[in-house]
Amino acid sequence: MSSPVGRRIDVLDKGCVELLDLMPHPGTGVSADLAVVNAARVSFLGESKGDEQDRRLLRYLLRNRHTSPFEQVVFKFRVRAPLVAWWQWVRHRTWSFNFQSGRYTEFDEQDFYVPDVWRQQSKSNKQASDGPINEKDSRELGYMLSVHAARGYQLYQEALKLGAAREMARLFLSGFSAYYTAVASIDAHNLMSFIRLRDHDHAQHEIRVYAQAMRAIMRDVMPWTMEAFDESESL
Repeated sequence: MSSPVGRRIDVLDKGCVELLDLMPHPGTGVSADLAVVNAARVSFLGESKGDEQDRRLLRYLLRNRHTSPFEQVVFKFRVRAPLVAWWQWVRHRTWSFNFQSGRYTEFDEQDFYVPDVWRQQSKSNKQASDGPINEKDSRELGYMLSVHAARGYQLYQEALKLGAAREMARLFLSGFSAYYTAVASIDAHNLMSFIRLRDHDHAQHEIRVYAQAMRAIMRDVMPWTMEAFDESESL
């Protein structure tokens, strides 16, 4: 089986999730599922007891919330996401982030998120959307945002030409739609918690698609754990 490291999933219009590294690294010959099993059995100085018993142990651990063995597996991603997603993401304080800096690098004119479909405000949930706006108005809103982003980027470029520092010129950029890239690391236990909360009907679409991409990558890396995770979610 080929290594899952390097797998990339594109999301939204210009975003992506890429698995940069993994502990245990595939080159060690120990799967991430087995790393959890070995960590759990270290209490008894034991390791694998065969596929069926190992899978049963993973189900037992998740069902009974014995989560520390899952913290022995660590994922490192490169993520490109708009600020509207990052604004929610950083509330999950178990992640470690290192972000692209607008003080060091200049933004590109394509570094802005423009939705294909615009959603209307929910009448029953103050923080949520509820279904798409009609196609004509959705196209108009997309055009308006594109114009707004282009104008902001033009002003950003003019500010740079006038000698403004990058850290100040970026004030002209279109706030929540601007894309930022980060290297982000998290252990398997807390990644499952993130997926449980953000790949959910109540989660905003712009972060939910990232959680879905990470669920797919995690399923490649830890198929037995994700099988047990799916079972625990249905309880």
